[in-house]
Amino acid sequence: MKERQFGDFCCCWQGEDKIPKQRRLEIPEERQHHPKSSLMPPRPQNRGSRSSNRNRYGPPKRSTKDEEEKAVEVDGEISSVLAGTMFRVRLESGHEVLAHISGKMRKRFIRLVVGDKVKMEMSPYDLTKARIVFRMS
Repeated sequence: MKERQFGDFCCCWQGEDKIPKQRRLEIPEERQHHPKSSLMPPRPQNRGSRSSNRNRYGPPKRSTKDEEEKAVEVDGEISSVLAGTMFRVRLESGHEVLAHISGKMRKRFIRLVVGDKVKMEMSPYDLTKARIVFRMS
């Protein structure tokens, strides 16, 4: 083993005779050429019980299956305009749903009137409500 001073990162340092005995560190031969590993213990390879679908930082990743079943796209025609940017929309199947304008349509001030054909997204959990995402005519 080679004796080195704390904080000395060069493996070929020449001034060993000038270091007081109490300030010398003994470093194993296999870790002499790695500056950080000579002063720190090796890091374990297994990171514990983290799940494989998790980023190093941030929330867990979502699977593509969840993305597919999130929204059902349907077409309809606005039958009545309600207060607060809410609309009654008649679907092609004949059902009526309560729909609101999506945020991007609000941001761009897209106006909707009775008789407009619209594209909507519906949640598979509540088929009575929808979000209008596109005005077709």
